Amino acid sequence: MAEYDYDCLIIGAGPGGYVAAIRAAQLGLKTACVESRETLGGTCLNVGCIPSKAMLHGSELFEEATGGHFATWGIEATAKLDLGAMQAEKTKAVGELTGGIEFLFKKNKVTWIKGHATFKDAHSVTVGGETVTAKDIIIATGSSVTPLPGVEVDNDKGRIVDSTGALEFSEVPEHLVVIGGGVIGLELGSVWRRLGAKVTVVEYLDMLLPGMDKDMRKEAGKIFKKQGMDLKLKSKVTGATVKGKKVTLTVEPAAGGDAETIDASHVLVSIGRRPNTDKLGLDAIGLETNKRGQIETDHDFRTKVDGVWAIGDVIPGPMLAHKAEDEGIACAENVAGQTGIVNHAVIPGVVYTMPEFADVGMTEEEAKEAGHTVKVGKFPMMANSRAKANRDTDGFVKVVADAETDRVLGVHIVASLAGTMIAQAAQAMEFGATSEDIAYTCHAHPTHAEALKEAAMAVTGKPIHI
Repeated sequence: MAEYDYDCLIIGAGPGGYVAAIRAAQLGLKTACVESRETLGGTCLNVGCIPSKAMLHGSELFEEATGGHFATWGIEATAKLDLGAMQAEKTKAVGELTGGIEFLFKKNKVTWIKGHATFKDAHSVTVGGETVTAKDIIIATGSSVTPLPGVEVDNDKGRIVDSTGALEFSEVPEHLVVIGGGVIGLELGSVWRRLGAKVTVVEYLDMLLPGMDKDMRKEAGKIFKKQGMDLKLKSKVTGATVKGKKVTLTVEPAAGGDAETIDASHVLVSIGRRPNTDKLGLDAIGLETNKRGQIETDHDFRTKVDGVWAIGDVIPGPMLAHKAEDEGIACAENVAGQTGIVNHAVIPGVVYTMPEFADVGMTEEEAKEAGHTVKVGKFPMMANSRAKANRDTDGFVKVVADAETDRVLGVHIVASLAGTMIAQAAQAMEFGATSEDIAYTCHAHPTHAEALKEAAMAVTGKPIHI
C-alpha cells in the first residue's frame, strides 16, 4: 500500500471544508485542511453569511428606533448612528467565530496547512512549494463573485464594490445602486437603506428573487417598494464610469431600447457567484468542469477521478452554506467507508431581509412542471395572533401539496421569523409529511409558527382563522 501524509486532505476551509475536516477526524482519519485565507471559515464566516447578518441585525435595531416602531409602542428614543462601532461589533463577531473553528481544528487534531493547493496528481498537491499527499482529497474551494462586463469592481476605492466591499463602507452611501435583485443584493441593500441610504435595485428579470415561488416574488416587490427601495425591473446595466465621488451607470431595458443614466454615490454588483475551480490544476488529474465551471460528482460526492471528491459551491446545486455543511459531513463519512447521504430535495433557503423570505422544496410552478396535480394552502400573517400582537404582519405561509397523496412538496414563508419557521417544514418534508400531518400537529399559541399549521389546514380548505 502507498504511504501518504494524510488519510484525508480537504482543500478549502469554508462551511463545507471545515465541517468535512472535523467529521473526517472524528471518524479516525488523519486529516489536514488547506486554506489560503488568514482565517478559517471561508467566504461565509469572513465576508458573507456572518458579517452580513451582523449588519442586518444592527441596521434593524437602528430602524426600530428611528422608523416609528418604537413610537408605536410608546417608546420615545433619539437614535444616533455610530457606523464605526457597528462595523467593529460585526468584526468582533466574525473573529469569535473564525477563531472558534481554529479551536475546533486543534480539539479534533485537524492540521491546518496555510496556503493555496494545486494538484500534482490524484493523491498529491503542492502548497507553497511543498508537496502534501493524501489517500483521499476533498475539493471544497467554494465560490466567488461573478463579474459584470462594463462595471469594474474596486473594493479598495469603495465606489463600485462587490458584497465584500459593501460590508465595509465607512460611510452611509448617499445613493446606493444595487445591480441584481437576488438574495445578497436585497440583504445588503436593506442594510444601507435602513441606515439612511437611497437604494435603487436594478434587476434584469421582471420580478425580484429569481428561483423563488411566484407568490413570494410578487410579495417581495410589494414589500421592498413599500420600504422605500426604487425597483428598476426588466433592466440591465451596460456600463459604469467613476468620477470623484460619483458613479454614472448606463441602464437599458432588458428587451432592448433606449438607454438612460443613473447617478449614484456607490454601486453594489451582485449578479451571482461562480465556482472556484480555475486555479486548482484540475487538468493535472484529468478532471474537467461543466459549462458552469462546476465539478460533476456522483451521489456520494465522488468525482470521476478515483480518490478525489468535491462538495459545496464547486458542484451543482444551490450555493448555500448549510448545503455545503451537510455535504461535508456526508462526504467525510463516505471517505471513511460509512454511508453519508444528503437529500437535495429538502434544502431550505432564506433571504434575511425584514421580513425574511424562506422556502424549501418545490415552488408551485416546479411541482406542476414535474407532473404533480397540486393543492395549495395559504395563510396571511395578518391573521396570525402573535404577528398581530407584535404589529409584525407582513407576509404569508404557503404550503404546496400533492393533490392525490397530500404529501408536502414545498413550503414558502414570508414573515419576520421565516428563517426559523422553515426548519419545521424541512423536517416534516424529510419525514415525508402530508399537509394533514402538519395541520394536526399541536402548535404553541400564540406563535408565528401557527401560520404554518393554518396554511396546512388551508390545503384542504379548512383553516380556522380566515
